[in-house]
Amino acid sequence: MKSQKRPLTRSGFLKLSAAAAVSAGLWGCSSRTAQPAAGPDQAANEIQQDDRAPAQAANETTKDDRAAAQTANQATQSPAGATHVATEPTTEQAYLAAAHGEDVEAVVKAALAALGGIERFVKQGHDVIIKPNICVDYHTPEYAATTNPTVVACLTTLCLGAGAKRVRVMDMPFGGAPDSAYAISGIEEAVKAAGGEMEIMSPVKFSKFDIPEGKSIKNWEIYRAILEADVLIDVPIAKHHSLARLTLGAKNLLGTVKSPNQIHQNLGQRIADLVSVIRPTLTVIDAVRVLMAHGPTGGSLDDVKQLNTVIASHDIVAADAYGATLFGLKGADIAYIKKSAEMGLGTLDLTSLKVEEINV
Repeated sequence: MKSQKRPLTRSGFLKLSAAAAVSAGLWGCSSRTAQPAAGPDQAANEIQQDDRAPAQAANETTKDDRAAAQTANQATQSPAGATHVATEPTTEQAYLAAAHGEDVEAVVKAALAALGGIERFVKQGHDVIIKPNICVDYHTPEYAATTNPTVVACLTTLCLGAGAKRVRVMDMPFGGAPDSAYAISGIEEAVKAAGGEMEIMSPVKFSKFDIPEGKSIKNWEIYRAILEADVLIDVPIAKHHSLARLTLGAKNLLGTVKSPNQIHQNLGQRIADLVSVIRPTLTVIDAVRVLMAHGPTGGSLDDVKQLNTVIASHDIVAADAYGATLFGLKGADIAYIKKSAEMGLGTLDLTSLKVEEINV
């Protein structure tokens, strides 16, 4: 089958000064505003030792730190050379895989195996970040507002088995605090049991980066670790979204940037602009349970449809285009998928690709 050759770049080893402390906005789900919980950062947020309350001391920086953060925040950074590039599939490997079955772990493994295995993407010593959708802290997994914890845990296990030096899982929920959202989603327990780490995304770890190919935005503040990691695995849950129509792989990346509520202006193009810089090594769409209406948060089991499906590809546009079909739509019906394809960030035409359907 026909496939386009297209490097998926990962930016790494950036030497940055401390970034400015930033206020919270909407983190990856909707247009509501919430305040993320700030945590201490040993490198950029040295606290003064006195008898202040711990919460106050943990959030206070020295004058030098604040000055360094202001300096770092005034200039944009250019992501430097990739440390890991996903290889194009061989003729024996699927370009995109969609696995179906009731055993979630087996379905994830089958989808990855069709692509050539996790070893195609993760090498010995790699620093891996998995970015699920942990939207809120008031719905447990069966409501399909957050990524299935078994999917995330299985990917963590596979990455560590392939030799990753560490696997971090993170997101910035807009509904509730990260620590409670991590726990209530079931993802924290599952990831830790698999040997991975949960990281709370500190506001001081965002820096402004250039978006050279951007059409609507030319720079944005992005969580530095997302661009520094060797491998980024994007793991959205497929669900309805009141503004974007659907949350899939590209939309899920809003949980890695500052002020995502501002991305909702010219939403389709701005998401595509971000994808041009935040290039996931692998996109794995959780469609085990799908939220068909009242997204992104849901709240009624009547809106949840059991599909027992996992979609995987190195091409975020192709993965999202397939995901759209689960809702009776085409990739071109979703603005950010269409705009990403127009920017050459992936393939919209699924008929031109080797797509493997697997029943487990």
